[in-house]
Amino acid sequence: MKISVIISTYNAEAWLEKVLWGYNQQTFNEFELVIADDGSRETTRQLVSKIQAEVNFPIQYIWHEDNGFQKSTILNKAITACKSDYILMSDGDCIPRKDFVEMHMKYRKPGHFISGGYYMLPMNISELIKKDDIISQRCFDIDWLLSHGLKKSFKNNKLSSKGFKAHLLNAVTPTKASWNGHNSSGWKADILAVNGFDERMQYGGQDRELGERLMNLGIKGIQKRYSAICIHLDHKRGYKTEDSIAKNRAIRKTTKEGKIIYTPYGIKKEVEI
Repeated sequence: MKISVIISTYNAEAWLEKVLWGYNQQTFNEFELVIADDGSRETTRQLVSKIQAEVNFPIQYIWHEDNGFQKSTILNKAITACKSDYILMSDGDCIPRKDFVEMHMKYRKPGHFISGGYYMLPMNISELIKKDDIISQRCFDIDWLLSHGLKKSFKNNKLSSKGFKAHLLNAVTPTKASWNGHNSSGWKADILAVNGFDERMQYGGQDRELGERLMNLGIKGIQKRYSAICIHLDHKRGYKTEDSIAKNRAIRKTTKEGKIIYTPYGIKKEVEI
């Protein structure tokens, strides 16, 4: 396989099923899917087993017992399990457009990582999307979305821009390229060089901190937020706490100010957490 796609999940079978059908529509299909499951119930494993027999790509299912929000830990296990030398990371609540993997493959480049974009949908449309809407790609059609209550916004260009317009918007956007857990890709060797995710970090910027260490290593970000697109399904965030956000913010501050490249709290455990 030319690329390994990691998606994270936790007790969200309805959303995960939609995401898996999204990957079954990809124009580039020489990929494996590695599901990083942060301790979901047995029904998630059953869903993955069922879908595995119906889709056209291989699936690795990486699971550990539920011990609170330990996404960084399960992602590190998934990184280690990846069989390709290039890794794309997204989430189990992000349906990929049919050219999603193709765009990451097209623009990948040594010494760089790709920062893609997402479009956040409201809950009513997230629930409305069915398998047929994913197969037909209606769920990415701006007119279809507007007809179901989506509000008009400049952000709609993420879904409607193609070719030169997408290239132009990628170039002029004031948003800097960053490693985003919902849509970023890079070389496995580079991710291993910074020792993966810092497992001290829970919700709130652990993906950005990984990207900041990659940039400290000299890896540059490529902005493709109008080319590599997924739609983000709405959900509650009960794991979001002020304590975890404050803790992660402090770790990121140290990473940036100290130009830190390598975390001893990552894939290779050199310091006890």
